[in-house]
Amino acid sequence: MILENPLRVGLARTCATEPCAVVIFGASGDLTWRKLCPALFRLAEESLIPREFAILGVSRTPLSDEEFRERLRQGLPQEADPALWEAFSSRIHYHAGDHRDPQGYAALQERLEELDERHGIGGNRLFYLAVSPADFPIIASNLAARDMNRPARGWVRILVEKPFGRDLVSAMELNGELLRHFDESQIYRIDHYLGKETVQNILTFRFANGIFEPVWNRRYIDHVQITAAETLGVESRGGYYDAAGALRDMIQNHLMQLLALVAMEPPARLDAEAVRDEKVKVFRAMRRYKPREVPGCAIRGQYAAGHIEGTAVPGYRQEAKVQPDSQTETYAAVRFLVDNWRWSGVPFYVRTGKRMPRKVTEVAVQFRAVPHLLFSNTPEDALEPNLLVLKIDPEEGISLRIATKYPGMVTRVRWVNMDFQYGRAFAAPSPAAYERLLLDSMLGDATLFSRGDAVEAAWAVADPILEAWKSSPEPTDSYPAGSWGPRAAEAFVEDEGRHWRRI
Repeated sequence: MILENPLRVGLARTCATEPCAVVIFGASGDLTWRKLCPALFRLAEESLIPREFAILGVSRTPLSDEEFRERLRQGLPQEADPALWEAFSSRIHYHAGDHRDPQGYAALQERLEELDERHGIGGNRLFYLAVSPADFPIIASNLAARDMNRPARGWVRILVEKPFGRDLVSAMELNGELLRHFDESQIYRIDHYLGKETVQNILTFRFANGIFEPVWNRRYIDHVQITAAETLGVESRGGYYDAAGALRDMIQNHLMQLLALVAMEPPARLDAEAVRDEKVKVFRAMRRYKPREVPGCAIRGQYAAGHIEGTAVPGYRQEAKVQPDSQTETYAAVRFLVDNWRWSGVPFYVRTGKRMPRKVTEVAVQFRAVPHLLFSNTPEDALEPNLLVLKIDPEEGISLRIATKYPGMVTRVRWVNMDFQYGRAFAAPSPAAYERLLLDSMLGDATLFSRGDAVEAAWAVADPILEAWKSSPEPTDSYPAGSWGPRAAEAFVEDEGRHWRRI
């Protein structure tokens, strides 16, 4: 840590990270002060980054070091330790420059070398690209032109934000451009969902508990539902969202990553390559739908005017920067199939939507019904199958629904939930996703980052659906804000004798 936190005096702590400079391109944007700086400051509080550390913000906006520090201070909680911030902020610097201008990289290189000497960093650099994906290849090329991609000393890693392409072709092109200048081992593709504590816990839950692995297959599991619902609309992101839509924005990356963690085989080792190898196998086993199959397995919708928590809200087409005749989906539901030995015939229902009644992200695993009902006093339709729910946001925990006898002289059966909550069990908040992801990137642990072949394999699954929707003459179904989506989404699950979980 840069300065010993007074709350931790006397506690022996070992910092596992090496000295390094975190270089943030696009540093004047919201991401830096809302997410990145608070995450790095929290790591300093926890003694998880070394004294030999620096942050260098790079952007075209003219700012002094002090002005940049003050801007970042606005993103910290009011109760942040002033003494710790003073020491931490002394390692924050700013460099005004256009990342598109090749001539400006000589000055950037000189500034980094000066910071190396001042802070004892030793040449280790983490380049964070908080810019438009169109600029990723530009920055990579300009860094390589000054040999900043493979320096004479220290290590170099490059972090890129989503979206990583908008289809398979563009993702392959982007991978190719980055790999011209950086090795795959240097490229860290961020999906902040993978940094969530409860998402990481899926691996622990599955592979550290011997009671679940024997039943984690098609013989015992009927289907899986993955839900990511938001009460918010597109807010100020109308321009971006209208060119993306729910399938690109949420399902192809975040929710397919959740699916892979649920469906993957046990890795041989708990290291980055072994875990990511198994996830890629899931994506490659997922069925690619033909155009004629898409209407029966993928539903899209767009929110109309309605009410959220009693407040009237406009429809999607009335939002700022949205085309008045837009067909972009704000809701998407897809039935994915994983065609391998473990999951053959088990549907994975994945849905996401904006302007839903509740904000919730969860994975629900529904087991098959018991083969023979012994309890004649219990109506058959009242005894639903066992259900395991992995709660990701805003609640963090695990719930298992089981049958039990109701107290009394007559044998009556009812359901109860066995609940585990992170906050109650550990009496401590979960770290923010960016804290874990930044720390892992400094440690060189790529387990929670997407590998290039996985990105392309996921796009290969999503592309046929996007193409079918693009060529379809059918308009996008509408649903009132505050509802759980279009009626067609309910019907395509009900037609298979199932129903969406009521959350």
